[in-house]
Amino acid sequence: MDKIKFIIKNDFISADSTIEIVNPFSGKAVKKVCKAEDTHIQQSLDYLVSVFQKYRKTPAYLKSELLQIVTSKIRQKKEELAQLLTLETGKPIKLSRVEIDRAIFTFQTGAEEARRIDGEVIRIDQLRGAEGKTGIIKRFPTGVILAITPWNFPVNLVAHKLSPALASGNVVLLKPASASLCCGIEIVKIIKEASEEAGLDYCPVNVVTSSGSEIEKFINDSRIKMVSFTGSPAVGWPMKRKLDMQKISLELGGNAGVIVDETADIKASALKIAAGAFANAGQSCISVQRVFVHKNIYSEFEKLLLEETKKIKFGNPFEEDTLVGPMINEGEAKRVEQWLKESDGKILTGGKRNGAIFEPTIVSGAGKNCDINAKEVFAPLMTINKFDDFQKAVEEVDDSEFGLQAGIFTNNLQNALYAFENIEAGGVIVNDVATFRMDSMPYGGAKKSGIGKEGIKYAIEEMTERKILVL
Repeated sequence: MDKIKFIIKNDFISADSTIEIVNPFSGKAVKKVCKAEDTHIQQSLDYLVSVFQKYRKTPAYLKSELLQIVTSKIRQKKEELAQLLTLETGKPIKLSRVEIDRAIFTFQTGAEEARRIDGEVIRIDQLRGAEGKTGIIKRFPTGVILAITPWNFPVNLVAHKLSPALASGNVVLLKPASASLCCGIEIVKIIKEASEEAGLDYCPVNVVTSSGSEIEKFINDSRIKMVSFTGSPAVGWPMKRKLDMQKISLELGGNAGVIVDETADIKASALKIAAGAFANAGQSCISVQRVFVHKNIYSEFEKLLLEETKKIKFGNPFEEDTLVGPMINEGEAKRVEQWLKESDGKILTGGKRNGAIFEPTIVSGAGKNCDINAKEVFAPLMTINKFDDFQKAVEEVDDSEFGLQAGIFTNNLQNALYAFENIEAGGVIVNDVATFRMDSMPYGGAKKSGIGKEGIKYAIEEMTERKILVL
């Protein structure tokens, strides 16, 4: 098995130490990646500080051209990248292809937004003594951004860091998750090639394969101006406390709630909720986890939901019709198995584990303090409960330490607006699941779910600083 190199400065770097990537379905090592050391991180930061002075002055059309080339190259390699994604993480192949399509869109949008980073002109002469003065506001790139990405969307969430950063004139040190290093390296390899084609004599992105604990030693390094982290709250919030003067964006966990009221299209909502809970083995921070159904439609809804769930194929992620592949490793599947045993709910379907495969599972009547309700389950498991008062259902959804996204199925506009006003979350999705995300929309949570927004235009705002010129 050849060793895969990482990228420091403008070069591919080898190392004696390696990391094995294990496919969670087969349990076999499928890739061997060179492991970066502290000296590599030091070299990268020095290099990125120096090239930032060049890249920040790059005209908008050239930044846009660079991202357009990246977009085209990913499109050309779509199937190759999808196969790699499934090989590393066990994501079902049809979902891997969807993820690559989303990454193409994310980079394409960055190419467009690079041309639209506007400033503004404001009136300054609003008090005596300020006559004849005008303010011109322009956005400037922050500098070196440390981007730390997870394994559950190892291509598109890398794109969500790199696309807005490059569009706005920043440079990036990327640290992909240890379970999906190859996906991150491949995207940076594409950026390196695109940089050469765009006429740059440097690569504005480096990628290291250090462990999380090793990279954390550098998060308050003065050369790093911003940390953009997607991962668990247990890692993200302590990381924030370690920072000195760096900016930070945190995209963390959730335990998304969905309400189905008595005016909803029951069949459509059951179909969408089953997919939103179980696709990708529920390993998404906006995967449907808690479902609240009006008592008048509960029986019919439960029947339809069970029918849809039993149609779902789970198992081998390389088979075209698989929707639920393995969890990222057997240890995670065992955790969910234990949480389920400790709950006080009734298993309506599923509940069995085979290695890293966990069956799509529905539990009714579980108390709100059970781990499968109160914590982020991050697995193909949902809970379902009845309600008789819509406002109380909204309170139940909001009664969580997380607040990323929520969903509501209704044909009652008043209910939709009430949910929007009273659920403390980054987004409320009407007549679709909390799992819905368009990559151009503002995306980010409240409470323990994080701070800052993604979505290319909105991430550019996070990654730049306003400066005013007073004339």
